[in-house]
Amino acid sequence: MSYPSSYGAPGVPPPLPPGMYPQPTTSSYSAAPPPSSSYNSSTNNNASSYPNSSYNKTGNYGSSSYSSRYGSSSNGDRGNDRSYDDRSRRERKDEYDYYSGYNNSSRYESRNSSNYRDRSPTSYDRYGSSGGGGGGGANADRYSSTSGNYRSYASGGASTSAADRMSSLGSSLTRQDWDLSKLTKFEKNFYREHPNVAARSLTEVEEYRRKHEMKVFGRDIPKPVQTFDEANFPAYVLKEVLELGFTAPTPIQSQGWPMALSGRDVVGIAETGSGKTLAYCLPAIVHINAQPFLEPGDGPIVLILAPTRELAVQIQNECTKFGKSSKIKNTCVYGGVPKGPQARELQQGAEICIATPGRLIDMLESRRTNLRRVTYLVLDEADRMLDMGFEPQIRKIVDQIRPDRQTLMWSATWPKEVKRLAEDYLHDFIQVNIGSMDLSASHNITQTVEVCSEYEKRSKLVKHLERIMDARDNKTLIFTGTKRTADEITKYLRQDGWPALAIHGDKAQTERDWVLSEFRTGKSPIMVATDVASRGIDVKDVKLVINYDFPTNVEDYVHRIGRTGRGGAKGAAITFFTMENSKQAKDLVNILREANQEIDPKLIELSKIVTPSSIERRQRYGSGRGFGSTNTMRGSSSRW
Repeated sequence: MSYPSSYGAPGVPPPLPPGMYPQPTTSSYSAAPPPSSSYNSSTNNNASSYPNSSYNKTGNYGSSSYSSRYGSSSNGDRGNDRSYDDRSRRERKDEYDYYSGYNNSSRYESRNSSNYRDRSPTSYDRYGSSGGGGGGGANADRYSSTSGNYRSYASGGASTSAADRMSSLGSSLTRQDWDLSKLTKFEKNFYREHPNVAARSLTEVEEYRRKHEMKVFGRDIPKPVQTFDEANFPAYVLKEVLELGFTAPTPIQSQGWPMALSGRDVVGIAETGSGKTLAYCLPAIVHINAQPFLEPGDGPIVLILAPTRELAVQIQNECTKFGKSSKIKNTCVYGGVPKGPQARELQQGAEICIATPGRLIDMLESRRTNLRRVTYLVLDEADRMLDMGFEPQIRKIVDQIRPDRQTLMWSATWPKEVKRLAEDYLHDFIQVNIGSMDLSASHNITQTVEVCSEYEKRSKLVKHLERIMDARDNKTLIFTGTKRTADEITKYLRQDGWPALAIHGDKAQTERDWVLSEFRTGKSPIMVATDVASRGIDVKDVKLVINYDFPTNVEDYVHRIGRTGRGGAKGAAITFFTMENSKQAKDLVNILREANQEIDPKLIELSKIVTPSSIERRQRYGSGRGFGSTNTMRGSSSRW
C-alpha cells in the first residue's frame, strides 16, 4: 500500500518505539512521537531518533520474555503470531500492557493486581485482573473478563471501591448559607433591542423561527436577531467576530444571544457543531466587562463546566480569541496534568475559569480558589456530564456559588435528568430548542449500518479505508468501545501501513494534544478514539466516521457521527452492528428512518428481537432469514 508523498518525507522513516504505535510498513509516511510522551528508547531501532527515551535495550522488541511469547529468538521476530484470544489470560495482559507503553514487569505482579487504573476523570475505575476474582484488592472483582470485555459492572461488596471514592469527592465542601441582603449587587441585563428587531412583527418572528426549526418556552422571550449588528454587542466584541470571517449568526446564536444578554437563566438545546460555545462566550465577555475588577484572593467571575479535557481546552481557545481585546484572562482546569500550574493561574486571578468537575473540586478543597465572585455560570454539554456520572460533583460545585447568579445550561439532548437539574438550579428560565425534540441525526450525513460478526470487523474496516483514503484530506475517525480495542486497532492498522493514531482516557494529556494536532492538520488522517472524542471536539473536514464498536445507546451514536457533516458540510458514517448490539436495533432503525437512510434488511430483522431468549434461539439453531450460517451466529459473542 502506498500513500501520496505529502504524508511524509521520502525514504524510510525512523521507526516508532513499540509502546503504542507499531512501525508502518509504508516507506512514505512518517510521524514523530509527541513531545512529552512516555515512550522509552533503545540502543536499537534507530535510538538516535529518540534521544530522550530509555526503553528496554535488549532487542528490537524488548526482552527475551516478549520474544519467546511470539515464538522467536532474541531478535524479537514475531513468527508465531497467535491470535489474541488464543493466548492465555496472562499473555493477553502482558501484550496489552506492553503495547500500551506501560512497565509490564511491575504492573501485573499478581493475578489479582488492581494497579491497572483507568485514569479518566470520569470514572476512577480499576480493572481487576481476574475474571470475578477473589482476593487482590476490593476492586479485583469489579470487572468480568470472561467475555473479553472489561465491563463496568461494580460488585456489591467493595467497601473501598473506586465508585465510593468518586462519590466522596468534594465531601469536605459544605453548602454555603447565602444572605442575599449582604451580597454585593451586580448587573446582568445588558440587552438593548435593535430598532430593526423591534420593528419586526410577531408573524415575521414566527416565520423565522419556523424556518430554522426553533422552538422557545418561557415568558417574555426576546425576539431573535438575524445579523451581528442586531445583537448590539459592544464594538470591541463585534470587531473580533468580524475579523474571524463570520457572516451571520447560527440559529442557536440568533436566539441565544438576546436571551443570555437579558440576564435571564437560559436553557439551550441544539445538536453538536451548531455554535453553542459562541452563544455563551460573547455574552460572558460583556458580563465580565460590566463587573468590578478582580481583587487579590478573588476567584473567577465566569465559570464554565465541561465534561472532558478536550472540550474544556476548545472552549478556552474560543474565550482567548474573543477576550483578547478586553484583556480578559482565562484559565483551564482539568485532570491528567500537574495541578501546580493550574493552581498558580487561579491564584494570580482569571476572570474566566473553564473546568472539568473533578479537578475543580480538588482546587476548591485545597483552597486554591473560590467561587464567591461567580455571577455567570455555564453548564456545557450538560447531558454528557450527567451520563459520565458528574451530577453529585456538579451539585456540590453549584452550592458554592451565590444563588442570584445567571445560569446557562447548554445540551444536545433534553433527557429527564437534565430537566431535573435545570429545575433545581435555574430560576424562571427561558428555553430555546433548535431542531426536533426527538433524537435525530443530521441529514447531511449518509449513514450506513452493516450487520456483521465480531470477526468480520477488521476486514471490513480495511476495505472501507482502502476505498476512501485516496486523498490526504479524507480524515477518518474510528470509534471503539474500549481503550484496549482502540490500542489494538491502532497497532493493527499501523502494522498494515495505515497512518493511524489513538486517543483515549489513559493517554497523558500531552500525548492526547499531540494526537489531536496531528489529526487536525492531516499529518495523521486516521484517529482511533473512545467516546472521549464523541463530544465537543471540533475538527474540520472529517469525511468519515466509522463505529467499529456500536455504543451502549443511540444518543452516543448520534453524537459520534455528528463529528462529520458539521457546519452544513456533507459527511458519511459507517457502523458495524453485531448481535451483541441487538437491543439497540429498534432505536437505531428509527434514527435511520427519520433521516431517510437506506436500512439493511438484517438490521430490521434484528430490531424485531426483543427478548434474550429469542437471541439465544437464533444463536443456537442457525441463521433464519438473512443472518448467515449457524457457525457465524455461534461465533458472535453473546451477552446473555
